[in-house]
Amino acid sequence: MPATGMGHVEFTLHSALTRWQWSAFPLCMLALLVAVAIWYLRADWALAARGRRWPGGRTAAFMAGLVSIDIALQSSVATFTGTYFQAHVIQHLLLMAVAPPLLALGAPSTLLLQTAGRKTKQRWIALLRSAPFAVLSHPITAWFLYFGLMVAFFLTPLINVAMNHMALMDFLNLTFFFGGTLYWWPMIGNDPIMHGRMGHGARMLNILLGSGVEAFLGVAILANVHPIASMYNLSSTHAGGALLWTSTEVVTLAAFVPIYLQWMRSEDRVGARADRDSAVAEAAGPSAPARPPVLRELTEWELAWIARTGSVPLQGGPAPRPEQG
Repeated sequence: MPATGMGHVEFTLHSALTRWQWSAFPLCMLALLVAVAIWYLRADWALAARGRRWPGGRTAAFMAGLVSIDIALQSSVATFTGTYFQAHVIQHLLLMAVAPPLLALGAPSTLLLQTAGRKTKQRWIALLRSAPFAVLSHPITAWFLYFGLMVAFFLTPLINVAMNHMALMDFLNLTFFFGGTLYWWPMIGNDPIMHGRMGHGARMLNILLGSGVEAFLGVAILANVHPIASMYNLSSTHAGGALLWTSTEVVTLAAFVPIYLQWMRSEDRVGARADRDSAVAEAAGPSAPARPPVLRELTEWELAWIARTGSVPLQGGPAPRPEQG
């Protein structure tokens, strides 16, 4: 049988602190994560130099997302995946349910559009509006990459094959992260979404439906009568299934909070705008021309882009600068 590259490692405090991964793949990922962190911080500082404040909470969330990826792929969590299925579940959660929403909260696309040169902005917007990206970011594609691949991995022999061929496992981990990014980006909604924009209610429903799939997966693993893979025992298999099941509730609640808060702030802005328009119309008198209705609320990214350039690139052309009330 091909070696996993991870021998049996007993869980102790010493091994948890010292048994990090120093092979080529985690080191390459570490270098990439550091490069992304440097870009993000420099872009943040560039905005500050122009007198524009980038929210500190976004920076903290983005950095936490990068750290989560490194913990999943390089720390002792990655080492313990060769012995304990619980560690494999933790790695899976870090890559799919922790790092992607944290990175999305950091709004890196918005930061790029506010700090990059004109050509870079045009290329990035063209990518976001492209047909291939529309297919990749479609909710059905995101669901397949997030939930479909997860079910196929845990409920078929794929997990055993991958854990005995670590190059394949590394590729699947990147695929899990990519699927998580496609799933959580529109859920958080801090960045421009050119295709498949979802309302707040649809986001919460999407998360609720997804939590059912993950709960089913955890229960199915708990019901196994054999270890899920050759390097795990049955006790570890059941413990990992229970962890996946219970963590579903935590992830669902944690995801609901920012979406609900965004929804409330959105309703407050809509109400304030309606009150302002009503006051302006009343002050102008009955002979004043009617103000065109607002068909939808502009996102934070679109408002910032309008303030900067006077228009925002959308599928139907540039949106006009909103009138001042």
